[in-house]
Amino acid sequence: MIIGIIPARYGSSRFLGKPLADIGGKSMIQRVLEQANQATSLAKVVVATDDERIAEAVRRIGFEAVMTRTDHPSGTDRCWEAYDRLKADGLITGSPSDYILNIQGDEPFIDPAQIDELASVLDGTIELATQMATVDSAAMLHDPKEAKIVINEQNEALYFSRSAVPYLWGVEPDRWHEQHAYHRHVGLYAYRADVLEQITQLPPSPLERVESLEQLRWLEAGYRIKLVATTYQTPSVDSPGDIEKILQSGLVVK
Repeated sequence: MIIGIIPARYGSSRFLGKPLADIGGKSMIQRVLEQANQATSLAKVVVATDDERIAEAVRRIGFEAVMTRTDHPSGTDRCWEAYDRLKADGLITGSPSDYILNIQGDEPFIDPAQIDELASVLDGTIELATQMATVDSAAMLHDPKEAKIVINEQNEALYFSRSAVPYLWGVEPDRWHEQHAYHRHVGLYAYRADVLEQITQLPPSPLERVESLEQLRWLEAGYRIKLVATTYQTPSVDSPGDIEKILQSGLVVK
């Protein structure tokens, strides 16, 4: 079984109440739900939230919400609590071989095919999986907000970094992306249920602290992260201004 969980907290420091923000007549969380619900690989799609206003909005449009604690440090931790509560309430059987897909709650136009693309590799042996896309500009390569990935021949992560890695000796940094195939992280995660439980018990790791990337905690602990290439690119919402950009882009269909 593959379960889609959308973490959605109310208290975003940059955009209070972001999941309920109106985008062309629908809340952002409704748009994410409607997109995710079209993915053929998911047996269930639920919202994991810490706020009754979000839960009520989700239930009002016919979807399922799970209440979770307010103090989770990441969406990964919120996904585990939601999954564990679904098991406790008898809403899922809760096999250790289940997979949980962490679907970002601030991507209102995520393509259902992107979700199915990641789900297609979840064969029971995969511990963790996420996606990557080609870096096609120097600006993207050297942007610290974009996590870059070093991979092995099996498309498993060796390292994630906010820096441009590897360093290309003897090449001008503005041309690195022309001389080497760089990849950036795309934040759709899949966790095998038994592994998700384990990684939420891990303390923050040294590399995670310095890079501020939770994936490094998993790598340092010895877990394997499968990378799946994707060409899907959809806008995310970090601030109210991003909604205005989306409305002007023509993406919104009421």
